[in-house]
Amino acid sequence: MGILNVTPDSFSDGGRWASPTRAVEHARAMVDDGADLIDVGGESTRPGSTRPSVDEELHRVVPVVEAIAGLGVPISVDTMRAEVARVAIGAGASIVNDVSGGLADDSMLATVAAHADVDYVAMHWRAHGSVMNAEAHYDDVVADVTRELLQRRDAALAAGIAADRLVLDPGYGFSKTGEQNWQLFADNGSFLQHGHRVLVGVSRKRFLGELLAADGVPRPAERRDAATQALTTLCALQGVWAVRTHEVRGQRDAVEVVARLRSTSTTRPARGTDDSGSLTGAAPDPGR
Repeated sequence: MGILNVTPDSFSDGGRWASPTRAVEHARAMVDDGADLIDVGGESTRPGSTRPSVDEELHRVVPVVEAIAGLGVPISVDTMRAEVARVAIGAGASIVNDVSGGLADDSMLATVAAHADVDYVAMHWRAHGSVMNAEAHYDDVVADVTRELLQRRDAALAAGIAADRLVLDPGYGFSKTGEQNWQLFADNGSFLQHGHRVLVGVSRKRFLGELLAADGVPRPAERRDAATQALTTLCALQGVWAVRTHEVRGQRDAVEVVARLRSTSTTRPARGTDDSGSLTGAAPDPGR
């Protein structure tokens, strides 16, 4: 899922694709690089961000969705507002990527349910960007995030969104410290056990920059793509439905490598031990 931020203030690429012309060019480039979906967002959700008006978000998003709807890949709208979702669907979006899981706008779930052919991504979320960091308190980050995310899943089902239209997102970076993000990712595969597709968004996030810090200074966002690729590889091995990424080509390459390994059968004997006790036989299944 290629990220197309049409905002002036997103943490990694704010302002770069804010004009419709440049946004369309970037969307085409991401498709050429192997993006299967394009996610258009008109509101930055970085920590400390302030919200645009509904009219401003519509002005940023809708012309771009209309312009790229013919690129041959599904278009997602990254919004917490039911009105923006409704208009974007009319302009050609077929996925609503709601980082609040319906908590930011109590009309969102009903709006999506009214469009039976639209997918809905529900992310784990606790608060808007201006205050999200203050909400990073958990007894057990994996258990708490799972419970709260499944509550949003249940609310979406109750509103009439079909189970096969639902996608779950653990919400890396949202109301979570760097250590909590690592703890959550260590159990990332557990989110696939609930019968829904899973979307993971870790691209260039701060916890990667902190890991790769030099002299206590986090590595700049645009230099975190290799680390993102490592997590993309793990997601592909787990069977995650999609990764949301700023840089498409390298992430696509990682996915293609995993797919190639998965397609390779082996005729070597089952693993065992020889007389010395050393492992013999087939190499480990790359999907394990």
